[in-house]
Amino acid sequence: MEALEVLKNRRSIRKYKPDQITDEELTAVLDAGTFGATGMGAQSPTIVAVQKPETVRLLNKLNAIIMGKPEAMPYYGAPTILLTFASSKAVTPDEDAIIVASNMLNAAYAAGLGSCWINRSRQMFETEQGKKLKAEWGIPEDAYCMSSISLGYADCEHPEAKPRKEGYYRIIK
Repeated sequence: MEALEVLKNRRSIRKYKPDQITDEELTAVLDAGTFGATGMGAQSPTIVAVQKPETVRLLNKLNAIIMGKPEAMPYYGAPTILLTFASSKAVTPDEDAIIVASNMLNAAYAAGLGSCWINRSRQMFETEQGKKLKAEWGIPEDAYCMSSISLGYADCEHPEAKPRKEGYYRIIK
């Protein structure tokens, strides 16, 4: 797929098939994340791919509680959740983690997968359960989660793009 086509056509997917993605698909998305630009080329973020069903359920529960809707499924039934942790020691921690996540979102679409940026990731890992998960995964205590992404095979029509707003960009010559 041409890069500009991917950038213009990727959409958030909010309904997934229960089938797990292949290891090759997952590796392709994760590899794309590792090529995201980072301040001073430090490669400071840490990416965690969660496919263990009970941990996926736990992340859904944590996120739903923070959302204030304990019965919700914030990851829309996706079998994989990608998390990007920012290093507080980096020069540009937030920017680095967000660019890495953006690369993964676009790579998912290019690989024929659905994805969606899910909010409240930082708050999930400020809870006691979130801190415990970070420790189990070997994530440094001072790192914080900047993004979480649902990932899987779409079980819906590809959403149409909203029209782009007037004045979205300006060219100054």
